[in-house]
Amino acid sequence: MSFEGQVAFITGGVTGIGLGVAQAFSDAGLRLAISYRNEDHRAQTAAWFAAKGREQPLFIKLDVTDRAAFAEAAAQVEAHFGAVHVLVNNAGVSVFGPTDEASYADYDWIMGVNFGGVVNGVVSFLPKLKAAAGRRHVVNVASMAAFLPGPQAGIYTASKFAVRGLTESLRYNLAPHGIGCSLCCPALTRTNAWDSALKRPAEFGDSGFAPADRAELEQFGTAFEAGMDPYEVGTKILAGMERGDGLILTHPEFAEDFREIYEKSLAALPQEEAPPERLAIENLRRAANAAAAAGTVIGLGDLT
Repeated sequence: MSFEGQVAFITGGVTGIGLGVAQAFSDAGLRLAISYRNEDHRAQTAAWFAAKGREQPLFIKLDVTDRAAFAEAAAQVEAHFGAVHVLVNNAGVSVFGPTDEASYADYDWIMGVNFGGVVNGVVSFLPKLKAAAGRRHVVNVASMAAFLPGPQAGIYTASKFAVRGLTESLRYNLAPHGIGCSLCCPALTRTNAWDSALKRPAEFGDSGFAPADRAELEQFGTAFEAGMDPYEVGTKILAGMERGDGLILTHPEFAEDFREIYEKSLAALPQEEAPPERLAIENLRRAANAAAAAGTVIGLGDLT
């Protein structure tokens, strides 16, 4: 079953990966609602749809940290289209600096957008998806930082780890409703994500990081020129949704990293026998997860 004709809401869908997803979805026949912040980017996206002779998306100006506005956006999409089938939580900020120098404002801003924005999308839109008929799906776009930390990306990495954990657990909860759920972790993509620090809201101005240096950021941004085309990322997300993949990895260059994670994790396990009582509990957990993935509602009583 394809997603043709289904209604999708994409946060940050007028630039970067969000735009690539919107274009790929449009090519596949989905109807779109897109959130945006910048009017020029909205106009450019509208022009692309017009040039293609496609139905214009429903554009909704939205700060993803604004819970009331997010709830209103969900109601607006449902009122406009009659149903909502697909949610893509994509909006985020890429802000870096040494974690040991970070302020509360750094945590509040980065976590508020990258994790809080996903939470707001899930809480606002899941009732709409549950009420809809047909094929439905949630995609939470994280980053390879959900697996690979770095010295300049502590809070960013924490936000992506959080999205990963939320999504991998949410998948079990949505299976009984027939709703798919995917974690997407893209890597280097040809976007303007490098300039996020230049758009810092005034209310989060008390940063522990050094002031944003445009020249330094522009130099950092040259790395993004080698990135994957956002449309290719979008087509891979759509293909993963159609297959029902829980994890969508778009870039092939990380086998060495995953092998290292696997080997270090196994090596860190104590070389000793676990008591039968603990093994029994872990076997119950494994069985409960398998049952949940197959569509069974799991309660606390199934874990003991």
